[in-house]
Amino acid sequence: MAQMGFFDLSDRYASLDAKKDPLVEIDTVVPWEEFRPTLERVWRKPETERKSRAGRKPIDAVLMFKTLVLSALYNLSDDQIEYQVRDRLSFMRFLGLGLEDRVPDAKTVWLYREGLAQAGLVEELFKQFDGYLARQGYIARGGQILDASIVPVPKNRNTREENKTIKSGEVPEDWKDKPAMRSQKDLDARWTKKHGKSHYGYKNHVNVDHKHKLVRRYHVSDAALHDSQAVDHLLMRGNTGAGVWADSAYRSEEMEAKLRDRKLTSHIHRKGKRGKPLTEQAKASNRTKSTVRVRVEHIFGAQTNDMGGTLVRTIGMVRAKAKIGMKNLAYNMRRLVQLRRLNPSPA
Repeated sequence: MAQMGFFDLSDRYASLDAKKDPLVEIDTVVPWEEFRPTLERVWRKPETERKSRAGRKPIDAVLMFKTLVLSALYNLSDDQIEYQVRDRLSFMRFLGLGLEDRVPDAKTVWLYREGLAQAGLVEELFKQFDGYLARQGYIARGGQILDASIVPVPKNRNTREENKTIKSGEVPEDWKDKPAMRSQKDLDARWTKKHGKSHYGYKNHVNVDHKHKLVRRYHVSDAALHDSQAVDHLLMRGNTGAGVWADSAYRSEEMEAKLRDRKLTSHIHRKGKRGKPLTEQAKASNRTKSTVRVRVEHIFGAQTNDMGGTLVRTIGMVRAKAKIGMKNLAYNMRRLVQLRRLNPSPA
């Protein structure tokens, strides 16, 4: 087999360009270097704290961040992201790697994400990118759409008594002497029911602006938290529109009062009550509201169908927040590419 030369590699990249490699556009529109100061806070010790200059230098922090973005874009495990970077030319080019360069292994990817998770920096990175979007003209416009989606995790096979103990904030007695088993148990995820089906995991609560269909704020909770209980984490003042859209799960007198106090206009779906079904006028009003509210479903659909699904393979709330936050951030990067195609000069 002949060895691949420089021009052979260039030809391969040219063929990828002809197929409109989406990673090239993402790489172009995202200001990666703006993230560096935040990223290096958990990755590289200051020169004054380093005991020695000996040893292999850590992989570049921006490269590691881009690896996490790839993982979020395609919902890859750490082992899979290592394999895919080694295997796929498009991934290598996105990371700026040549065939001879060192590839981050699965353990390194885990360690870097863990550093960001424990420092709580993913949300800060999300806010940094939102600030960049605003500077590019993609400010929050047209009102706010609120919704939540269940994010599944691998199910724990616990007994009812064990689940009851976990819900009370305790650790089952017979787990205390089994650290290996306990390390595999997620004490923060919870069960919930939706449309008659049971689900186990977390929730991704989001605030999406009507105009650009970008995630502006998000909040991660266990799956059992009612959607309306995350509203205080989501509502924002910076949107140019006063309208707030949400499904009937958010409807309550308390919620309506909260929106009035913030000078926001409620477009939340009305719901019928036992013995008092919705009037035809109320049903028609709900249908009108749905034409706006449905835009948030496009985001969850993109994360589920176009970005490899939403399954979280980590354990615990801290790591789930990092994974879900990266998913929202990667979606916004992907969405920015689409917005640039539609309108290169936003207003």
